[in-house]
Amino acid sequence: MSSLIYIHGFNSSPESTKAKIIGNSLSVLGFDSDSYIVPNLAYEPDQAIASLVDCIETLKARGEEIYLIGSSLGGYYATYLAAKYQLKTVLINPAVKPYELLVDYLGSNKNIYTGDEYEITQDHMAQLKALDIDELASPEDVLLLVQTDDETLDYHQATDKFWQSPSVIEYGGNHSFDDFPTKLLLIKQFFQASPREALS
Repeated sequence: MSSLIYIHGFNSSPESTKAKIIGNSLSVLGFDSDSYIVPNLAYEPDQAIASLVDCIETLKARGEEIYLIGSSLGGYYATYLAAKYQLKTVLINPAVKPYELLVDYLGSNKNIYTGDEYEITQDHMAQLKALDIDELASPEDVLLLVQTDDETLDYHQATDKFWQSPSVIEYGGNHSFDDFPTKLLLIKQFFQASPREALS
């Protein structure tokens, strides 16, 4: 059995557009509906990672093969988990240094999907920095998808960090990754192929 975990980004939720696109396209990706997991992540990084680790450990105990897709801050979390568990992972416009980016959001925030109000603190930034991975042991297991006109993140940070990984760099687009559905077959190919075959 195989499971696919989608990790949503900052101020997002399982109701995000990409989460729904993936959920409606599982057959295209080669998964069934029971194999798709979209955790509703806590706003505190330590809690978010703890819940993701628990999820992965539970699936591993069942003998399942696990795949990850992470977007934005979810891509940062996915990078940590990919390194920890050696999982095939797709990163979509991933945050590379969220502990610097999210300083602008310190204080009160409101989730755009749920309406939940929450606080972002300096301690959260320290928690994020503790999750930073300098170098992946298996960069070939990570597929990077970025668009150059991302209005939130500098895509160069991702291409510099994941320079050894297979990547798709599209000119234009946005932080949401415009035309994401057109990449579903590519993601399937990456998940199913051996490292040397991926994107060949």
